[in-house]
Amino acid sequence: MTKKYDVIGIGNAVVDVISHADDDFLAQMGIEKGIMQLIERERAELLYAAMGDRTQAPGGSVANSLAGIGALGLSTAFIGKVKDDALGRFYADAMRASGTAFPNDPMPVELPTTRSMIFVSPDGERSMNTYLGAGADISSRDVPDVFAGGGLLFLEGYLFDKDDGKTAFAEAAAKMKAAGGQSAITISDPFCAERHRDDFKRLIAEDVDIAIGNAAEWTTLYETDDLDRAIGMASEACGIVACTRSGEDVWVRSGAEWVSAPVTPVKVVDATGAGDQFAAGFLYGLATGRDLDVAARMGVVCAREVIGHIGPRPEVDVADLFRAEGLL
Repeated sequence: MTKKYDVIGIGNAVVDVISHADDDFLAQMGIEKGIMQLIERERAELLYAAMGDRTQAPGGSVANSLAGIGALGLSTAFIGKVKDDALGRFYADAMRASGTAFPNDPMPVELPTTRSMIFVSPDGERSMNTYLGAGADISSRDVPDVFAGGGLLFLEGYLFDKDDGKTAFAEAAAKMKAAGGQSAITISDPFCAERHRDDFKRLIAEDVDIAIGNAAEWTTLYETDDLDRAIGMASEACGIVACTRSGEDVWVRSGAEWVSAPVTPVKVVDATGAGDQFAAGFLYGLATGRDLDVAARMGVVCAREVIGHIGPRPEVDVADLFRAEGLL
C-alpha cells in the first residue's frame, strides 16, 4: 500500500555549505559581501575547493518549509533532484534522517548537486553563492506517484524558470486534485513573477488552491503598485491568498473573507528562512483544519522563531510556542 503523506513538496534540493571567512578572503575571491548571487559550475567548484571549515546542511525553500511542518508532527515527503555524488548522497540521507521522505534516490545525471556556498564573516554577514545544478532540472519524469490519499502539495516558484518545471507542477497538481487533495505554491521571488507572469497567473487560476507571496511578489505579478488591488486580483483567481509584508501584519484573503495576523517587531538575527517558516506554520494550520486567522497566526509564530537565530529551520518546539499563544 502506498504511504499517504500529509504534505508533499516539490522544490530545488540545495545543499547549504557554510564556512567562515574574513573580509580579506571575500575580496581575494571576488565575493560580494552580504548578498546572494548565482554562479556557474566552474566558479562553484573553485569556491567549494577554497572553503576552509565546512558545515553542510540540507536546504532549499520548500524543503525548509517541510522541515518545519514535519517538526509539528505531520508526515512529509520532498521531491527533489540530486546527482549521485557526495553532496547528493548527503542530501538524501540527511532529509530521510530528519523524518522527511525523499522518494528520489540520487541520480546518475550530468549536472552536480545544487549547492549554496555561504561564507560567514566575523560580523555575522552571510555571503551566498548558489550554483543551481541538478536540482533546477526537475521534470515530470522526476515526480513519483506519491499522491495516493490526497493531502497537500506545496510547489516552489523558483522551479518555474524552466518549461519542464512548469509542466511537472501542472501535472503534479492535477494528480493531487484527482486524489482528493489540494495544492499550494510560493511565488519565491519577484523576478520569478516578472519573468513568468502569464504562466504564474495561469497556474494560480487553474491548478492551485493556495498561493503565498510577499508584497513585492504580488504587486509585480499583477503589475500594480496597489497591494490591495493585487491581492484582490489574486483572490479572484485562487481560493486562498496569503501576503507577508516585511514586519507588518500578514494579510490572508479567501473570497470575501479577509483576515490580518499581527506581527510583533523582534530583533532579527538572521532573516534567512522567514518566508519558508511562515509557509510552514500557515500550511500546517490549513492542513489540520484551522480557521484562516489561526493558520496565519501560526505562520507568524514560525517566522518569528526562525529570524531569532542563525539558520532557516526551527530550533525549538514550535508547538510549545503555539500553545503559549493559545493556538493549540
